[in-house]
Amino acid sequence: MKEKYDIVVIGGGPAGLAAAVAAYDGGVKDILVLEREARTGGILNQCIHNGFGLTRFQESMTGPEYAARFEREAEARGIEVLTETTALSLNRARKVTAISPVYGVFTVQAGAVVLAMGCRERSRGALNIAGARPAGIYSAGTAQKYVNVKGYLPGKEVVILGSGDIGLIMARRMTLEGAKVHAVCEIMPYSGGLKRNIVQCLDDFGIPLYLSHTITKIEGKERVTGVVVSEVDANKQPVKGTEKHFDCDTVLFSVGLIPENELTKSAEIPLSPQTKGAVVYQNRETEADGVFACGNVLQVHDLVDFVSEEAEIAGRGAAEYVRFGAHPRDGVSVEAGRGVSYVLPQKIDKSASGSVKLYFRVVRPMKDLKFVLRSGEDILLERKKRVAVPGEMETLVLKEEQVKGLSGNLTLEVIA
Repeated sequence: MKEKYDIVVIGGGPAGLAAAVAAYDGGVKDILVLEREARTGGILNQCIHNGFGLTRFQESMTGPEYAARFEREAEARGIEVLTETTALSLNRARKVTAISPVYGVFTVQAGAVVLAMGCRERSRGALNIAGARPAGIYSAGTAQKYVNVKGYLPGKEVVILGSGDIGLIMARRMTLEGAKVHAVCEIMPYSGGLKRNIVQCLDDFGIPLYLSHTITKIEGKERVTGVVVSEVDANKQPVKGTEKHFDCDTVLFSVGLIPENELTKSAEIPLSPQTKGAVVYQNRETEADGVFACGNVLQVHDLVDFVSEEAEIAGRGAAEYVRFGAHPRDGVSVEAGRGVSYVLPQKIDKSASGSVKLYFRVVRPMKDLKFVLRSGEDILLERKKRVAVPGEMETLVLKEEQVKGLSGNLTLEVIA
């Protein structure tokens, strides 16, 4: 264990591995990856379903297969990886304190840091649902790990709250293992998952999706015995008289993901209230010099292919910072306007070379719409689209000459 590394990557999931490989190929060989689990790969290790890699590799892969591609790339380059190692703190001077069973508590000085810690699931405690605390209540990701990694079936009569992709996939997975999924309930009037997952995981198995519904009560003392589901109004409040009862022994929650930004906060790096991740420039550098962020710790992605793409941007940015040092920024802000929930990056450095790819999501399902990027009253980009939904990320590309010619802050809005 050395005391200094050119680049320290925190997180050995798909984002961290892709960033490390890109940084190595960008000319920096002295790289350390810290991973708190016993092996790299992150959440992909428990995602045994296929559908990964369609965008990036033009083939359908399982999660472990996708992760293995980048694990092999990192191994081929001799990138140093410490597993079972948890980063405890980070400061703006890029000192990382971590703990492992081999080295105990130790501190590493990094020339640049890439944050790739991923995200965690929102728990039942954040939802304030009436009822006791019986056995049989799981987050969808926890249930996925029990089934796919540990070989346990959490229950046989299931109701799922939340129609994010993990919830949809677990509805299918539990059904394939012999469980009966009675319902998937979604408090919003639309699903938060990909269209293909709604079709393949619910429609193909006859599992009902109740939109504008939520669980209002969980029954059972020692073990879940049933739930009460109610329709909600426009303010997401339960409508009296709409209650439905389902007998079940298991409730799965798929109610959102929260970026793991405790280390980001410890370094006093500003966070975006929209993404809950760091505010970044197009090279994914945060407001702290030499600290970069990528993957689900920055914004919750719908496809791991986009995670890899973003991680490579961060890895190349970190390598460039180590090789050439910091440079004065000539920055403009990018803001989410009407119909857009967030835009990333939130800042663009006009002095940097290359085009800029903007990632964003719409606030609700829309048809026959147009994305419009403005600088003041001037329209820089327009793109029409037939359908857009919050569960699927959208992109726009600003060419280098457009970036160089920016005269003020940008606003991205939707006209529908």
